Amino acid sequence: MPLRIGILGTARIARSFVAGVKPSPQVLVTAVASRDAAKARAFAQQAGLDRHFASYEALLADRDIDAVYVPLPNSLHAEWSIRAARAGKHVLCEKPLSTTAEEARAMFEAARRHGVHVVEAYPYRAQPQTLTMRELLNAGVIGDVQLIQASFGFTLGGGENIRLSPQLGGGALMDIGVYPVSLACMIAKQRPARVHAVADWSTSGVDRALAATLAFASGLFAQVTCSFSTCDHRQALIAGTNGVIQTTFLNHTSTPAQAVMKLRVGTGKDAVDSVVESSAVNGFLAEAESFARLVEFGPAEWSGATPEESIDIMATLQAIRESARGGGMIEVQPRS
Repeated sequence: MPLRIGILGTARIARSFVAGVKPSPQVLVTAVASRDAAKARAFAQQAGLDRHFASYEALLADRDIDAVYVPLPNSLHAEWSIRAARAGKHVLCEKPLSTTAEEARAMFEAARRHGVHVVEAYPYRAQPQTLTMRELLNAGVIGDVQLIQASFGFTLGGGENIRLSPQLGGGALMDIGVYPVSLACMIAKQRPARVHAVADWSTSGVDRALAATLAFASGLFAQVTCSFSTCDHRQALIAGTNGVIQTTFLNHTSTPAQAVMKLRVGTGKDAVDSVVESSAVNGFLAEAESFARLVEFGPAEWSGATPEESIDIMATLQAIRESARGGGMIEVQPRS
């Protein structure tokens, strides 16, 4: 039987999620909930879902739903993931998992207490190019990683947008900066020891653009940037003692903009350049099927962030925000 998923909210990304996972025999999106009954009904009709609910609570009470996908505003992730866990539902929660590391810990504690899984959604981590990149890194193909540069940006249109709402956990860092930060933590396999960040602030009080340097205890440095004021781009450079990987680490390699990974092995003029190809798979599809395997078989089947990694990411994001506000270097609390 496929994993039956209900969606909390009718955000645009939820429509992309439904379309992405539709071909899967392992996952079935069956219902959507909104606080606005008309929105829930319209979403269900347009997405071809069997059922819709006029409240999140009603969806969580439905015994025919095994898990929920949470694409709500960032400030609501912790509350509704915890409420879903208490209702016995597994949770695939959009990034960032929460707004603080403390909230993330509470979410995982609720999952443990109620015997379910709560995980953070980063589709790129389930993508073939990322899995291949991790294999190359783990095999030491480029040696010991010394430097990471990762960036994500696009132009945010005018008018009101929840991405610029401080009450909803908005800002470039929390919306798109989480991707390069999560990539850096994934490659480093730890949280940084200290961070230093600068930002350009919007009139609403959140960051429109941000740059941060992350210093890890291993000696690795990562530079991450994000912006709502650039052309669309998403790329990373990973430099080791014996080579370099360049990747676009996209979520959706089934779209016309294909993910690219370039590999250079060697340290001098005799270095060998190549392009590492990977299959084209929709990121939502790959992630949802990994989530289904996690529920059925356990954590070894999950390609995404572990609870410890998600807490590391949140601790890093908190420190970056604090540094950007105060202008100084911030020590990151080590894992407890």
